[in-house]
Amino acid sequence: MSVVKSPLPDDDLKTVSEALRGALVDLVDLSLVAKQIHWNVVGPRFRSIHLQLDEVVDVARTHSDTVAERASALGVPPDGRAATVASGSGIEAAPAGWIKDTDAVRTMVDALGAVITRMRERVQGTGDADPVSQDIFIGITADLEKHHWMFQAENA
Repeated sequence: MSVVKSPLPDDDLKTVSEALRGALVDLVDLSLVAKQIHWNVVGPRFRSIHLQLDEVVDVARTHSDTVAERASALGVPPDGRAATVASGSGIEAAPAGWIKDTDAVRTMVDALGAVITRMRERVQGTGDADPVSQDIFIGITADLEKHHWMFQAENA
């Protein structure tokens, strides 16, 4: 059942809906991974990393809402359910238990890198199909690359 009629042609809508669904899954998982690490990070840089992780959570949650609302506007029902996120994310699972600050940083660099790679693919894939969605992916990528850089600098 389609409640909202998309302004996009069917082929373009298929491309864009796949990109939006994938982005939503990655962003929801990124927020969960960052929050899991946030709760379990230990070490001499605990406080700064703890706070930095919350910044990533906020960015991922804000962008996931933007992506979900863009999908809805195009007639694509967003799906951020746990099972969908678990089966479709491109991020490695966060380690269980306490995580040393250096390992926390490394895990976040890897997670952000994985999402950035997939976002850049979405930027490339949606330009002709829907420049509006492409613009959203460009903004997300820029924000994630900023956090990626900041976490890389933590262990330099």
